[in-house]
Amino acid sequence: MPRTGSLHNGIIELFRPSEDPIEIDIVAVHGLQGDARRTWTHEASKVCWLSDLLPNYIKNARILSWGYNANTNSFGGKATSSDRILQHAGTLLEELQNDREVSSDILCKEHARLDFVFKPGRHVCLRLGLCFEDATERPIIFICHSLGGIIVKRALTLSQGRTSAKSARLHMIYTCTYGILFFGTPHSGSSKARQLDTIHKLASLIVPKRVARFETSLVTGIEDDSETIQNIAEDFSPLMSRYHIMFLWEQLRTDMKYTMDYIVDRDSAAPILDGTDRCGIAADHRGICKFEKVDSPGFKVVIVALKRYCVAAPARISERLMESANSLSEKRRYEVMELVGDSPISPVSPVSDISSFSGESSLSDRMNRLRMKREEK
Repeated sequence: MPRTGSLHNGIIELFRPSEDPIEIDIVAVHGLQGDARRTWTHEASKVCWLSDLLPNYIKNARILSWGYNANTNSFGGKATSSDRILQHAGTLLEELQNDREVSSDILCKEHARLDFVFKPGRHVCLRLGLCFEDATERPIIFICHSLGGIIVKRALTLSQGRTSAKSARLHMIYTCTYGILFFGTPHSGSSKARQLDTIHKLASLIVPKRVARFETSLVTGIEDDSETIQNIAEDFSPLMSRYHIMFLWEQLRTDMKYTMDYIVDRDSAAPILDGTDRCGIAADHRGICKFEKVDSPGFKVVIVALKRYCVAAPARISERLMESANSLSEKRRYEVMELVGDSPISPVSPVSDISSFSGESSLSDRMNRLRMKREEK
């Protein structure tokens, strides 16, 4: 009986540094029929490279994996997913932000002495000698397999638009994301018919097409005009220059029970776009994201890219946090001006730390004062 769906739903922590300070969150997102652990684990050796190999090369990263219900057939008696791409993306956004908020804690005095100045997510009390970590300000690097990349792209476009006072906390995912590695993710560049053929190949990986009964609305949603890969790609396109991106494609055909074929071809998985990196991996669609050892095809390419991103991310995200905080502060100022008409409002001074900007109580007090002033007149 084939396995369907994710055994691990939600955010799971695969690795947390015990000695080095945490400076990066690396977040893995699986695709259809995937699992938060199994997708990244070599079947024969049971090596999960995210937890068994990656920490040897990047010691300052917390490594997370997100699981969700991504069934593609009705075998095994399990209910198929009732979620569409948008709903999965919104869930990823909320659960990741919640995890980062819960993870904020106090670092030890030794760490505070080492890195309290130029790195995001660190607020130092010199009098106490303690460093208060704000995990919501850590840089994020996404690792995506197959349709997991589509969900991540949709989540980032959602996060970009979350700028209201009540939802600005979700805007932090957009602000803090630095890089994305796409393993065999179908992007734009092919016809709709070809895209749908790719989706059906993905859905056929576990159960042969001749006996599978595809009922999932996740796949159905992709066939719908409002949920096509093309539309998601177009929405994400304006954001691409903001991120460091690596496209990885499969170089071996996948055994689909009834035939051997490429699931996501090179043109779809690795579009030629300025400012992006691309590389083929000598593995099939399932094996493209499973590394057994250092010499496994593609592992060194992935590790070098991740190390490069992890070195550069803290400084750049620190700048973005300042830019975002000032932008949100200015947005609140104009919102108040619209509510009170032509009443004079003193300029809002730029904020130095987005985590200190609540945007609700202070503005509420100001609006109440302005309303009272207008009533007196």
